[in-house]
Amino acid sequence: MTARILVCGGAGYIGSHMVRQLVERGYDVVVFDNLSYGNAAAIPQSVPLIQGDLLDTDALKALFAQNAFDAVYHFAALISVGESVSAPDIYYRNNVVGTLNLLDAMRTTGVERFVFSSTAATFGNPETPLIAEDHPKNPLNPYGRTKLMIEQVLADYGHAYGIRSVCFRYFNAAGADPSGEIGEAHDPETHLVPNVLLAALGARDGLDIFGEDYDTRDGTCIRDYVHVNDIASAHLAALEYMDANPGAHVFNLGNGDGFSIMEVIAAAEKVTGRKIPYRVGPRREGDAAILVADSSRAKALLGWSPATPDVETIIETAWNWHRAPKYGPFAK
Repeated sequence: MTARILVCGGAGYIGSHMVRQLVERGYDVVVFDNLSYGNAAAIPQSVPLIQGDLLDTDALKALFAQNAFDAVYHFAALISVGESVSAPDIYYRNNVVGTLNLLDAMRTTGVERFVFSSTAATFGNPETPLIAEDHPKNPLNPYGRTKLMIEQVLADYGHAYGIRSVCFRYFNAAGADPSGEIGEAHDPETHLVPNVLLAALGARDGLDIFGEDYDTRDGTCIRDYVHVNDIASAHLAALEYMDANPGAHVFNLGNGDGFSIMEVIAAAEKVTGRKIPYRVGPRREGDAAILVADSSRAKALLGWSPATPDVETIIETAWNWHRAPKYGPFAK
């Protein structure tokens, strides 16, 4: 019998790429999304979309009562570092309480496999050139703290209730499906690569760089960019891994290579053939100087490796989407 998978936040950026890969591999998929940031147009017409919120326990009870799920993917979180600093109550409520509600609905109906979208923001400032899973956790902002809390919850739920889980700490998700049918369409947009490309298109008045006095090779923050489809492929591998491995498991997902903001701008100028205007402002509270992944554990245990490790290729797929987005605030 075909496995039935619930994708919470499946209308969002990473979630929609996950849905596409699941459908392509023959899974029976249901999307649950409140559409506050997601786009219904990102979901294939063959996939049921149930509009609802994780804070609505009645909606969750109905969802699980009407469907027998084999596993749950959870992408439905608020993700803006700056907003989490200025409005932490919203982040703790949505990210932590919402996830607890989802886990309780799973427990009630006997669903035991859970894949969670975590973040490199759980680490804080790095103490080593490459960040492995056992690196100390000292998140610099409420966003990172909410994700770390859920990682700890999942370890406890695994021990107490037998829920099998995999947490993926993404570094910087970027790029778009090569088909050009789906891509990144946040409003407002907070991620670097799409904002660089929107500046190249003249859709925004230049790019804001937060700080140029970090202890890095050019003074701007360094991040590890991993293609969104590579993130989705790791999530697919997690299903089989959980079958053979009970308990809670955590993996870092990145390319193991870092690029500064200025290097991303230079790569984007090469891809687009356009000059990208930018302005430099003060540092943003809660930003680490360098975040680069050690993903060797995912490679060894999941058999995962990024198929698109080159930052120019990642930007090229994003550029293909942003020039003609099918939905979102800049769709024609």
